[in-house]
Amino acid sequence: MSVLFTPLTLRQVTLRNRVAMAPMCQYSAGPDGLPTDWHRVHLGARAVGGAGLVITEATAVLPEGRISPRDTGLWSDAHVDAWRPITAFVAEAGAVPAVQLAHAGFKASTYWPWAPAQGGVPDAEGGWTPVGPGSEPFLPTYRTPEALDAAGIARVVDAFATAAARALAAGFAAVEVHAAHGYLLHEFLSPLTNHRDDDYGGDRAGRTRPVLEVTRAVRAAVGDDVPVLVRISATDWVPDGWTPADSVLLARDLVAAGADLIDCSSGGLAPHAEIPIGPGYQVPLAARVRREAGVPTGAVGLITEPEQAEAIVADGEADLVLLGRELLRDPYWPRRAAAALGAAPPTPPQYRRAW
Repeated sequence: MSVLFTPLTLRQVTLRNRVAMAPMCQYSAGPDGLPTDWHRVHLGARAVGGAGLVITEATAVLPEGRISPRDTGLWSDAHVDAWRPITAFVAEAGAVPAVQLAHAGFKASTYWPWAPAQGGVPDAEGGWTPVGPGSEPFLPTYRTPEALDAAGIARVVDAFATAAARALAAGFAAVEVHAAHGYLLHEFLSPLTNHRDDDYGGDRAGRTRPVLEVTRAVRAAVGDDVPVLVRISATDWVPDGWTPADSVLLARDLVAAGADLIDCSSGGLAPHAEIPIGPGYQVPLAARVRREAGVPTGAVGLITEPEQAEAIVADGEADLVLLGRELLRDPYWPRRAAAALGAAPPTPPQYRRAW
């Protein structure tokens, strides 16, 4: 019997299997961060394809928290209305719709990957001044951020909570806090980018304070029944940076703050980090956090084969497998994997005559 295709219950929400669509930026939002038909088709296709959990791209809690001017958001009631038909379709197709709430920090106001230019977007082209724990840019070609003061941090925490409440109104059944990949909350976590000497810097307690405050605020906003995931970069892959040991301690604190599952990615903060990329290269990070912190985890990173994904869950390395690029290549990967593993493919009635 396939373990990958057994249900996973988090709080009062049950996923039909352990396959999740990882958040992937599409840079296709309309004006003011509104999702478009692209998002309905992109996310809906993976729900039809059989994923148990479908997570949106990084969705900004504030306008200045977008990675690019083409990112989605959830900072107004207009966003709620725009997301509703998308979440309804995903749920109707049998998947759990989830939103990744994010703030890009010093990596904000940049061009999308296929733009003619790269680096920071100037004000004249719709850009803005980003913010961060300090005033150092991510790269020389990026815009120089303004350092957040305590009031600015409090505004960010409140924005995450308000966006989480809007997420429920928009039909999302789970929420993920983005604290990875060099974005704002990760910038506070890592000693490579957090050089503050106030309550939000210095030792581990200070550097973890923003993400813990956000997680507690999000939990309070969504109540006791809704799953809250947190995506972390479990290592910076750089000496003197954030480490897997730090992630184990943080994972315990995050669960105490209201998180239900730690989504273990890595990197994204140091531009020149040497990352040993290969099949399943981040799975050991999820396995270590799960083993040493005693918390549920999600594994991600070049997971492509059904047998590979099955072994990750069956061997206790993670509770959930998140696929990114493989689901871009094959939206129906979960159905193909189920057939390969001897499980019943999650197939909508409209397609059953073909399976």
